[in-house]
Order: sequence, then C-alpha cells, then structure tokens
Amino acid sequence: MAAQYQNPSEYISHHLTFMSKPVAEGGFWMLNVDSFVVSILLGFVGIGFFYWIAKGATAGVPTKRQAFVEICFDFVTEQVRGIFHGDPHKFVAPLALTVFVWVLLLNSMDFLPVDIVAWFTHFIPGGEHGFRIVPTADVNTTFALALTVWLLMIGFAIKVKGAGGFIHELFCAPFGSHPLLWIFNLLFNLVEYISKPLSHSLRLFGNMYAGEIIFLLIWLMASAGLVGTFFAIPLGLAWAIFHILIVALQAYIFMMLTIVYIAMAHESH
Repeated sequence: MAAQYQNPSEYISHHLTFMSKPVAEGGFWMLNVDSFVVSILLGFVGIGFFYWIAKGATAGVPTKRQAFVEICFDFVTEQVRGIFHGDPHKFVAPLALTVFVWVLLLNSMDFLPVDIVAWFTHFIPGGEHGFRIVPTADVNTTFALALTVWLLMIGFAIKVKGAGGFIHELFCAPFGSHPLLWIFNLLFNLVEYISKPLSHSLRLFGNMYAGEIIFLLIWLMASAGLVGTFFAIPLGLAWAIFHILIVALQAYIFMMLTIVYIAMAHESH
C-alpha cells in the first residue's frame, strides 16, 4: 500500500495523522477521535475480559484462565504491598491492575499492520485522511492517563492529611517551617508535582511513538520490491518480538509509577 504515495515522507506523515475534529464550532480545541474511540473500545474489551473471568470463576479447582488471572492479580498485589503500606485490596491494587491491563491493551495496537488497518478505517468518514490505531502513541492519551493518576494522588494526599495538612506540607517541607523558607519549599514542591505527570506521560508516549515509527519504516522497506520484502520480513518479525517486551514493560512501568505516586500521597515529610 505504501506504493500509492509519492515519497516515503508522505507515507509516514499520512499514518501519523490523527483523525481530529473540533470540539466546538470555530473553536481551538481539537479531539483526536481515533485515540478516543480506540481507548474506549479497548476499555470495554478489558472490562469484558474481567467479566468473562469472573463469570467462569469457581471456588474449587480453577480453570486455566482463572489460575492465570489469579497469578497476575497476586503478582500485582505483591508489588503494591512492597510500596504501599495500607490495605492494597481497598483501592490501590485494583487500580494498579486496571491501569496495567488497559495500558497493555492500548500499547498492543502497535502490533496491527497499519496498512491493513487503513483498509478498514478508510470507510470511516474522515478516516481516509488519517487514523492512528495506537492511542499511547498520542501524547494527549498518555497525558490524560498521567493527569488522572496525578489528580488521584492529590486527592488522596488531601484525604489523608486534610486540606490544612496538605497546604502546610507544600510550604513547610522539606526545608523547614521558618517563614523565610516557605517560598523555597513551595517552589521545590511545585517542581516535584509538575514533573510527575510530565515524566509519567512522556516516558510511555516516547517509547510507543518510537516503536510506531520503526514499524512504519519496516513496512516502507517492504514496498521497495522483492529485495526490500526479503529484508523487511525478518526485520519486522524481530522488531515485533522485541516490541512485545517494550509493550509489556511500559505498561508495567506505568503501573508501578501509579502505585509509587499513590503511596507517596499517604506519606508525610
């Protein structure tokens, strides 16, 4: 399919174009419909998967799928216990498992060949101009996920310490409560609070965006004739196998940072 484009730059830019729609008439805000719709659909896939497992769960000898999920849940719970000192089952462990599964599903869209996906998305009104199937290769998606965790972190900090305790910590930690140190404490804490969602989101986005670019370059090589196809097939297979590690590892890192940030919200300086 890459052969229909005039040059490699046009092929790559087309597949990196979002299906964007204005939020309001004449407005400046744009909604990336492709990232939003795919994220919601995969969210329902994750919910359906959990429902399927729960529906078939038994108190006696577990099925293979039930045993696999129980192993995964126990693994996540142990990760939470190692960082979070409260009861992991109330909120943090389910949140961590949900984040891991959802981000893993979003990342896994990178394994779908973009040209084959384009055969179907071209039938969507506006999809012929571009449709990106990997939501986590969109910085808006990763920022939305990271900001949600960030808001939960602040919410838990206020719940545990109280509004007064939270504000007191902003101005009096870590250098001390002397009035002359308040501005330095606030600046230090603001840098910490701002850097968390930035690092949380950009790490995931950068890795998935780079993976998407490499896949596009490999598919582009396959359009260069028999020789290009000969080299593209083993390269594509090798990168796909290696990318399995990246997809799972980035979901795991995102989950672990979520646990760390929620745990930090429960601690006092």
